[in-house]
Amino acid sequence: MADAAPGSAAAQAAGLVFDRAGSVAGEPATETPRSLPVCRQWLGPALAMGASIRRAAVAEAVAEIAPGLHWMHRAGSETAAPTFRNGHANALILGPRGIETRDDVWIGVTLMAPGTTYVDHDHPPEEVYLSLTPGEWWNAGMDWTDPGMTGLIYNPPGIRHAMRAGATPFLALWFLPV
Repeated sequence: MADAAPGSAAAQAAGLVFDRAGSVAGEPATETPRSLPVCRQWLGPALAMGASIRRAAVAEAVAEIAPGLHWMHRAGSETAAPTFRNGHANALILGPRGIETRDDVWIGVTLMAPGTTYVDHDHPPEEVYLSLTPGEWWNAGMDWTDPGMTGLIYNPPGIRHAMRAGATPFLALWFLPV
């Protein structure tokens, strides 16, 4: 788990993302908005949960832009277990295929049905997660952790990591300075 105190790795990574996002505008979206069955079933309940917590303003902002998002399955999930394939969706807000097309920063959102575990994965950029509903994260440097509604999850560059939903839908934002 990470803390967002000034100078922490999570705060530095998030600050870099927001500095880049605020300095230059990207190009308008070229992708057509698209929903997936998991979104039609679980996005509304997840947003309702998010609207009742400390991060309500963020959940409300996601609800406002959700109809314009291009939701996708994780690349390579075609051969994954059906519970994962059918139980998750990702959308970029800023980045390739996002509402604003950019190559310097990615801000995205992940939705998972209850009981879904996101596949272990890694990538070169560091990453910060902001939870909008309960959920747990794991990486090679920590055990499964629920950051609560005030914490952040920080994944250093290249670390193996995953996340999972419990009994309720999972919704989280993620930030990558690429």
